[in-house]
Amino acid sequence: MKQKLLSPVKKSPTLIHSDLSAVYATVVLNKTVLFLGTRDGQLLKVILNNNMEPNCPEILYEIEEESSIFPKLVLDPVDSDYIYLSFANEIVVTAVGDVSALSKRHFVCIVKDTKTNQVLCKMEEPQIMNCSCNLNNATLINRDISAVEVTLISDSWNLSETFQLKTCSRCISTDVCALCEIKHISPFVACKPDGSGQVQPIRSISIEPLWISVLGKRDVVVKGENFSEASNITMVLTGTSGCKQDNIQVSKVLNDTHVRFSLPPRRKEAKSVCIKANGGKCSPPITVYYVSQPSCTKMEPNITWASGGRKITLFGRNFNVTDSVIISDDQRLNFTVSGCPGNTSPCNFLTPDVSLSKGSKIVNVSLKVENVLIPCIKLQYCPDPIFINYQLHTEMDPHLELKLYKKNDILDISENEIGVTLTHVMNGTLLETIIFSVQNITKTPDRSTILCKVKREKPGKIELSTVKVWVRLGNFTQEIQKKSLHKYLYVLTLLPILLLSVIVVAIIVTRYKSKQLTRKLSQQIELLECEIRKKIRDGFAELQMDQLDVVDSFGTVPFLDYKHFALRTFFPESGGFASIFIEDMHTNVSRSRDPRRKDESLTMLHALICNKNFLVTLIHTLEKQKNFSVKDRCLFASFLTIALQSKLVYLTRILEVLTRDLMEQSSNTQPKLMLRRTESVVEKLLTNWMSVCLSGFLRETVGEPFYKLVTALNQRINKGPVDVITCKALYTLNEDWLLWQVTEFKPVALNVFFEKIPENESTDTCLDIQVNVLDCDTIEQAKEKIFQAFLNKNGSLYGLQLSEIGLELQSGAQQKELLDIDGSSVILEDGITKLNTIGHYEILPDSEEPQGAMHKGKQKFEVKEMYLTKLLSTKVAIHLVVENLFKSIWSLPNNKAPVAIKYFFDFLDAQAESKKITDPDVVHIWKTNRFVLPLRFWVNILKNPQFVFDIKKTPHIDGCLSVIAQAFMDAFSLTEQQLGKDAPTNKLLYAKDIPLYKEEVKAYYKAIRDLPLLPSEVEEFLTQESKKHENEFNEEVALTEIYKYIAKYFDEILSKLDREWGLEDAQKDLLHIKALFDEKKKCKWM
Repeated sequence: MKQKLLSPVKKSPTLIHSDLSAVYATVVLNKTVLFLGTRDGQLLKVILNNNMEPNCPEILYEIEEESSIFPKLVLDPVDSDYIYLSFANEIVVTAVGDVSALSKRHFVCIVKDTKTNQVLCKMEEPQIMNCSCNLNNATLINRDISAVEVTLISDSWNLSETFQLKTCSRCISTDVCALCEIKHISPFVACKPDGSGQVQPIRSISIEPLWISVLGKRDVVVKGENFSEASNITMVLTGTSGCKQDNIQVSKVLNDTHVRFSLPPRRKEAKSVCIKANGGKCSPPITVYYVSQPSCTKMEPNITWASGGRKITLFGRNFNVTDSVIISDDQRLNFTVSGCPGNTSPCNFLTPDVSLSKGSKIVNVSLKVENVLIPCIKLQYCPDPIFINYQLHTEMDPHLELKLYKKNDILDISENEIGVTLTHVMNGTLLETIIFSVQNITKTPDRSTILCKVKREKPGKIELSTVKVWVRLGNFTQEIQKKSLHKYLYVLTLLPILLLSVIVVAIIVTRYKSKQLTRKLSQQIELLECEIRKKIRDGFAELQMDQLDVVDSFGTVPFLDYKHFALRTFFPESGGFASIFIEDMHTNVSRSRDPRRKDESLTMLHALICNKNFLVTLIHTLEKQKNFSVKDRCLFASFLTIALQSKLVYLTRILEVLTRDLMEQSSNTQPKLMLRRTESVVEKLLTNWMSVCLSGFLRETVGEPFYKLVTALNQRINKGPVDVITCKALYTLNEDWLLWQVTEFKPVALNVFFEKIPENESTDTCLDIQVNVLDCDTIEQAKEKIFQAFLNKNGSLYGLQLSEIGLELQSGAQQKELLDIDGSSVILEDGITKLNTIGHYEILPDSEEPQGAMHKGKQKFEVKEMYLTKLLSTKVAIHLVVENLFKSIWSLPNNKAPVAIKYFFDFLDAQAESKKITDPDVVHIWKTNRFVLPLRFWVNILKNPQFVFDIKKTPHIDGCLSVIAQAFMDAFSLTEQQLGKDAPTNKLLYAKDIPLYKEEVKAYYKAIRDLPLLPSEVEEFLTQESKKHENEFNEEVALTEIYKYIAKYFDEILSKLDREWGLEDAQKDLLHIKALFDEKKKCKWM
C-alpha cells in the first residue's frame, strides 16, 4: 500500500499576528470565521474569503488589565451568538457580532493615483468579492501614471494594495523604452538612460521611539542614510495581515541621516515598519509597538515637602509612551516634570517646589500623552521638615557622631533621602567640610532623632562653637541652629521660688474651692432629692390615672392572604423560597395542574411519596444521615407539606405514624421531653400542619385582637419621646428599650390639611384632621404620626406614600416647608448636625407645663431605675387588650374547639393511654410543647405579627411582643415561678397575672377533653381545607426540592428499600424516576 503524504492547504500563512494566545475557528454561511485571543487582552474576529484571505480583524472585547487570554475559547452551546473567554481568575461571555450579515454586505472598490492621490475609478457592487474598475491606456499615458493604489472597502473590511505599472510613459514618448526598463528607478523620476539618475537606496537603521500609544505619535525620528538625495520618502506601516497598510509621507527631512514622521492613532498591536523612497523597495523592517494608554496603580511615597526635589516612584504600565508627568491643582498650578523614557514600569520623577499658604495641599499627578492628560494619583504637599537642634560628639575623634533632632511629621523620610554636611570655619576661613552618613532614624512621641556618623580624614581638634551643620532633602536646605543653654540656667535658678509660690497659692485656692464645692454639693443633693421625689410621685400618679385611648376604628385589618401566611410560617428564615412557590396571580390554571405541561418524572415522584410505607421509610432514612442537619429537616418537612397540600388527610395519617415512631425511640425514655424542640422532620411537619389547619381560626377569631394589640403598643410608644437613632422610648414593656435619659417635652396639637389625594379617591375622605405630636418629635416622626392618624380616621391610605408627603407650616399668608435638616439646623461642637424638631420651628405647645426633665441646660444626673414605673404604666395601659387576645386564643367559640386542636389533643390522650402513662402532667406537657413553646404555632405568631398582617415589625415592637409572648408561655407551664427582687423585669411585670392565666389554661384543656369529636368530622374538615388551597402553590418546585435530597442520599435510600420487605415496586419506581431526572438534566446541557 502506497503511503500518502500530507501537505498544507496553503503554503503561505493565512494570517500574521505578533501576539496570539488563543485561536478558535468555525464556519458560518460557507465562510471561515476565526476568533483570536491575544496576550495583551484582546479578542479579535477575522473572516476569511473563499481564497482563505482574511479581512482586517474586528475587536470584540478588550480586558482593561491587559491580561493574557487563556488558550481555550468556547462558543455558547445554546446560543452561538456568544463566545466564552477566560483570563486570570475570570470567565467572560461576549457577543460575536452579526457574522451572517456577510451575505448582505455592500462592497466598494476605489483606484487612486499614488502620486496625486486622485481617484481614477470608483465602483459599488452588491456582490461579494466581485467589484472591478477598468482603466484604458490613454488615461495612464496622458496623466503620466506609473503606480496605482487599489482599495476594497466593506464594513470592517478595508483591503489595500499598490501596483507598479510596467508601461513607462516617459520612455514611450522618447522611443527608448527598452533602455528605460533596465534603468527605470521610480515612477516619480524621469528615465535617465545614461545612468546619472541612479540614487543610493534608503537604509533604515533605527526608529525612536519604538513604543507608541494608541493615540499615535507626532514626532517619530528615523535614523538611516541617504535621506537628503531621496524623494517621496514614505513609511509603510503594516499590522495584522488583512488590514490596510498605512503609507505615511515624511514630515521633515532633518539631514542626510535623520527624518521625522507623524504616526496616526491606531489600535493596540505590533506593526512592521519600513522606509522606502524613489519608488524603490522598502528598507529592512523594524517592529513598532502600539500599546494602550499608560495607567497608574500605586505611588511611593505619596507625600512630599513644599521645597520639592523628592524622588517619587509611580507603578503601573506603559509608562514608556508617556511624554511627561504633569503636576497641577485647582488653583491653576501646573508643573511639567520629566517623563519616563524607556521604562514600562516603574517611573521616577522629582517633585517641583510649590508655595503653601497654610497646612497641606493635594495636587493631581497626570500623565501627558500626545496633548492628552491621563489622571494618575493624588500627591500631598506638606510644609518643609523642621529641624530644632543637634548634638555633635567628638569624644571618639576621628570617629564623629552627630544627632539631629526634628519635629515629628507625616513625611516618612528615609535615611537615603537626607544629606548632612558639617563645615568647620575658623576666623572666616573654611578649614574642613565633613559629609556625614545617616545611620538610622528613630521616632519618639515628641520628636525624631537622626543618627549620623563619619570618620574624619584631617587631624585636629574641632571647636563646637566654630561648626555649622547643614541638612539637605531634595531642594530643601537648612542650617540647624544649636540651642543655647544659658536660658535653661536662669530657669533652673528661678524654679524653686516659682514652685514655692505655686504651692502657697494652690493651698489657698484649694481651701476656698473646697468650701465652695461643699456648699454647691449640698445644693445639688437637695435638688436631686426633690427631683427624685417628684419623679416618683409623677410615676405613681400616672400609674393610677393614665389610660390608653385605643383607637377602635383603625380601618380594615391588613391580613396577608393564605399563600404568604403559610410560606412565612413554613420558611421563617428562608425568605427566598416564597417567590418560587407562589403561583402566577393572573393565571387561571396552576402550572402543576396543567395537563399540557405535565412532567413525567415529577408525576411519578408525587405518586411515590403518596406511598405511605415508602414515605415513612424515606424520612427515617434521611434522619439517620449525620449531615442531614436540623435546617435540612425543617426545609424537607416544609417542601413535603407543600407537595401534599392537596392531600391533608394522607398527610395527617403520615403524622400519626411518625409521631408514634417518635414515641418509641429510645431517646424519648423521658416522655416529658417529647415535642419540646423542632429537631426532627415530624416535629416540623406538625408545626406546618397546625399552621394550615388553624389559619382560618387565626383570621376569624384571633386576628382582630392581635392587630389591636400591635396598634395599642405603637400608640403607647409614640405617646412619649422616642429616640430617632436608637428607637428607645419612654413608654415600653421591655427594659432594654427604655429611654431613661429623657429631655423636656410638651404635647402639641396640629391641625393638618391634606391638599392632594389621588383622583376619584377623595369623595368621602376627611382631609382636615387633628394630630397630637410632641415638640421633641423630629419632622419625620411627626409625619409618621400624621400618616397613622389619617389611616385611623379614614380607614385607608388611598395610595398615599410616606416618602412622597411633604410637611408645610402655614402661619397666616406665610408658608414654610418643614425638614429634618435645612439651613437653620444646629451644628454641634463635634460637627454633627442636630435633626430639626417641631419645637425647633417654634410651634406653640398645648400647655406651658413641660413633661420629662425639670430644667433645661446641662444633662442632669439620671438613674434608670427611676423610670421602671414606665414599664408598669405601659403594662396597665394595654392590660385589657392583652387579656382579650389571650382569651381569644384559648376560647371555645360556640362551645366548639378548632378541629385540629381537638383532634391532636385526643390523639395524645389516646397515645398516653396506650402506653399506660397515668401522670397527667406528661400529657399536659405534650400538649403544651406542641401548642405554645418557642418555634411552635401561637408563640411564633405572637412574636411575628408580620406573618399574619401586611405590616413591618420594628425592633422596638419585637422587644415588647417578646415580653407578652414570655407571659403567654409561662401561663402554660406547670412549674411554679420563684421570683426574687433581682428577677428580670419582663418576668416581674406579669408575675401576678400568671397564676390566673394558668387556671384559665387548665380549664381550656379540660373543656377540650370533654368535647366530643367524630372521626368523620376531622376527615371532612381536612378534605375541605385541601380543596380550599388546592392550587395555591407550585407543587413542581416542592417536588424538585424533595428529589434533591433523595438524589443526595440516593445510595442509602436504595439500600434501605432493598432491606425492607414489600417495597420492591417502590424501589423500581425510584430507579425509574432517577433515570428520568438524569435524562432531563442531560437535555438542559444539549
